[in-house]
Amino acid sequence: MSYMQIVAPYGSLMTLHTFKLPCGKSLTDTTLNKLLLSLTIILLTTIPFYLLNDSPSSLWLSKDDSTSTKCNIFSGKWVRSPTGPYYTNTTCSVIYAQQNCMKFGRPDSEFLKWRWKPNQCDLPLFDAVQFLEVVRGKSMAFVGDSVGRNQMQSLACLLATVIDPVVISHTGDIRFIRWLYAEHNFTIAFYWSPYLVKSHEANPNSSSLNSLMNLYLDEPDEAWEADIEHLDIVIISAGQWFLRPLMFYENKKLVGCYNCNKTNIINFTNYYGYRKAFRTAFRALQIFKNYKGFMILRTFSPAHYENGLWNEGGNCSRTKPFGEDEVKLDGFSLELYKIQVEELWAAKREGRKSGLEFEVLDTTKIMLLRPDGHPNYYGYLANENVKIADCVHWCLPGPIDTWNEFLLQMLKMELERSRKGNLTIQIG
Repeated sequence: MSYMQIVAPYGSLMTLHTFKLPCGKSLTDTTLNKLLLSLTIILLTTIPFYLLNDSPSSLWLSKDDSTSTKCNIFSGKWVRSPTGPYYTNTTCSVIYAQQNCMKFGRPDSEFLKWRWKPNQCDLPLFDAVQFLEVVRGKSMAFVGDSVGRNQMQSLACLLATVIDPVVISHTGDIRFIRWLYAEHNFTIAFYWSPYLVKSHEANPNSSSLNSLMNLYLDEPDEAWEADIEHLDIVIISAGQWFLRPLMFYENKKLVGCYNCNKTNIINFTNYYGYRKAFRTAFRALQIFKNYKGFMILRTFSPAHYENGLWNEGGNCSRTKPFGEDEVKLDGFSLELYKIQVEELWAAKREGRKSGLEFEVLDTTKIMLLRPDGHPNYYGYLANENVKIADCVHWCLPGPIDTWNEFLLQMLKMELERSRKGNLTIQIG
């Protein structure tokens, strides 16, 4: 038998459709036309709309100055690298204990000896001097949960090879941080907003990681919304907090819940709230008529608990990346990823009307392959039960530093677009 294969774009999301044809049998024009028509209908009904266009989850870089061949840096694999990390826990002073794996006794270091290799090119190394020049005179904010803060601290460690920031937020609250790189007039801020929308405990007297939360799905979180108009670059993300029990409000009225165990209330999936939250956040960025900032969605970062849930003895003790054939994006992680990209694509179309740029920093697939990059038991938080493994955040240094290699290329792309009106940048 011979085979005809149709592989949909973004292969990690789609099933491979295989059609068997009798070996050696010829097809008439009529039969072939019918077959092609059938295949077209199949593709149009199975591929999400946003994948039929230039996917917002692709960053295309020209390989060099002499060729127009492009390379998607988000499509590739992890390869061994002898160079090791950019920094250590002793050369970077802003690593929080929770991600300071080497300081708190992680016995292996092999997880530090891998780099992301795009299929058709090489991802440039992070250049701290270049980064600071690209962002000179600008403000950047990370909006979301503690994984977003994790990326911000990675960036600060990478920049620390050149210069350390000055703390200009003096509240002592790690949920809201602001740093200044005075020589470059560049500020970085973190806004704690794990749901992106207004939220509070349903019962303030019974707060825990599994307690019920009220989410107001059509109201952006004031924690970041008030400042957004004055920011040049916004990196937005959210994920794991949508696993806890949630009450959903719209127009200030209760419309349903997720895992609330209450009668006479419509029971939604958590995906309902997740989609609405991103839609509201993206729309909030579009209401300011004069805002021309650069908005980046950092896609969902999968956790890697094995042998149980996070609160039931689960851990992440692997010491090397997964191979492509060992794991696939599915279930909860796949659904959150799809929702993010769909809502981003819708916001991107609307943003074009006002000159607002929306792009995506696609970390989901690459981090799915890195079960070895988490703190596991080697991150310490004061007053926290150290028997609970952390398989959500990422060690510093570690694979999360790759996110900021991506970020630098995205900012260079945006700088070139603003100068020349196109999305292609030259690297070499």
